[in-house]
Amino acid sequence: METAVYCRVSTEDQEKEGSSLDSQAEAGVKKARDLGGEVSDERIIREVYSGLTLERPKLAQLREWVRRKEIDAVIVYSTDRLSRDPVHLLLLVEEFEKAGAKLHFVTEPLDNSLEGQLLGFVKGWSSKVEVLKIRERSMRGKRTRALQGKLPSGTGRKLYGYDYLRGKGIGEGIRYINEAEAKWVRQMYIWLVEEGLTVNGITRRLRASDVPTPAGSEFWLRQTVYRILTNPAYSGKTYAYTKEYVEPKRRLKANSRVKKTGVVRKPREEWVEIPGATPPIISEEMFIAAQNILKRNKELACRNAKRQYLLSGYIFCRRCGRRYIGYVKKWKGNSKRYEQRYYRCGKSQSIVTPDCCDNKQLHGPTIEVAVWRQIEDLLSHPEVVLQELQRKEEEATTASRQVVNWQDELQSVERRLSNIEKQKDRAWKAFELTGDEERFKREIAKCDQDKEVLIEHKASLEQKIETFQQCQVDIKGIKQACDLVKRNVTSFSFEDKRLTLEALQIRVLVDGDSLNVEGAIPIELSAFESSASILQRQHWLILPL
Repeated sequence: METAVYCRVSTEDQEKEGSSLDSQAEAGVKKARDLGGEVSDERIIREVYSGLTLERPKLAQLREWVRRKEIDAVIVYSTDRLSRDPVHLLLLVEEFEKAGAKLHFVTEPLDNSLEGQLLGFVKGWSSKVEVLKIRERSMRGKRTRALQGKLPSGTGRKLYGYDYLRGKGIGEGIRYINEAEAKWVRQMYIWLVEEGLTVNGITRRLRASDVPTPAGSEFWLRQTVYRILTNPAYSGKTYAYTKEYVEPKRRLKANSRVKKTGVVRKPREEWVEIPGATPPIISEEMFIAAQNILKRNKELACRNAKRQYLLSGYIFCRRCGRRYIGYVKKWKGNSKRYEQRYYRCGKSQSIVTPDCCDNKQLHGPTIEVAVWRQIEDLLSHPEVVLQELQRKEEEATTASRQVVNWQDELQSVERRLSNIEKQKDRAWKAFELTGDEERFKREIAKCDQDKEVLIEHKASLEQKIETFQQCQVDIKGIKQACDLVKRNVTSFSFEDKRLTLEALQIRVLVDGDSLNVEGAIPIELSAFESSASILQRQHWLILPL
């Protein structure tokens, strides 16, 4: 009997403290033997994830095994390890039962009768309520701390211009002015309000003055300066709970453990002020004046003109990897003013970095027409496109199995890296107790060597997973685009074209005088004459600029 064991904890801390994944796995393997089955190592799933969601990478892997009928039984330590949501729990029980996979729990029997399902639902509900209670108590404690004038966690305790004193006692849990940094904060506001410098101008002046950056990086960034100029804490106003985390509109990593990575600002009336937590560096009048100037500058910025850039977000510099951005080039001639849309490398401006990129600028209308003409030609031959889509669907099915293994291996590497840090801590403690310097040096050197190897391996795995995810084709979107072209290509709106670029995963790479267009459906120009010719690579064509 092919058996899988599923183990789960909610946080890394639980794993470290020993609500241990290993102890769950051991109990699950013993249960499998009692039932007359055996469990191979690759069928033991260990996951660190919240039990309140079904969107768990390792759970998805288990459900895929069940769906494909690769396993006959699933063993879980307890019902709350499988899910803390009673509705989700019943869905999984029903799903496994329909697929013919027996579900067993180590600590409790599974009763599929109506009474048993009701009891399971009640138990799952109480488990979910307990989680919500813990979360509510935690939030209540943080709010109480804020109302007492102390900074709760997640409020940005480290702020340029201040030092933070940890603790819960009198005079603790608040910020104190760091005069060495505070003088530059005052200077930034003076440059903005009194001298009329822009944010870019302030950034350049800070660089020229060799002012140390907040994070210790090589040079000041525009966004860092902007955050300082718009943070009310510098005028003595400190707020907590100004934002909430939500599901992002677009996720870079589909298997990210933290699902709510998007940030939304809460309404002003929901903010909680923390009295006396941050002493003012500038006056409230100076801060208000700065906000008025920034607002006016934003309204007057030429970039706010309503101009459309078809390739925005899809065109990249091959030399430095930055995206090209759209801008308006203006000049005078024959007593007239001229302006035209262009694209340039995002690293070509000194405000981004002192080490500017010198890659070529592109005339907007010319490059957009050239790229879109090739896409029209491609989509007007749907028989070739669909043939390539079929091949990619087969490739994706094969590759998805390998990706699961890469993800498992990546989590293993991350655990081993964490263990190396623990080993180094133990080496330090042993050195403090024994004074054996030679042994200490050997252990630290071995840890550093092992860590370097693991970091390289981790980077390799992340690159493989990212490459796979980037190569996933929006098959439905491509088919819709082909259908639109067949109807009437001239009716494509700007939004239709942008959606087509997204579906085809277009990347326009610029390197000096050459332009390389890559996409999800790689077809060379000659294929339009002979519809059987399909390139194996992703490069479409090279266009002269």
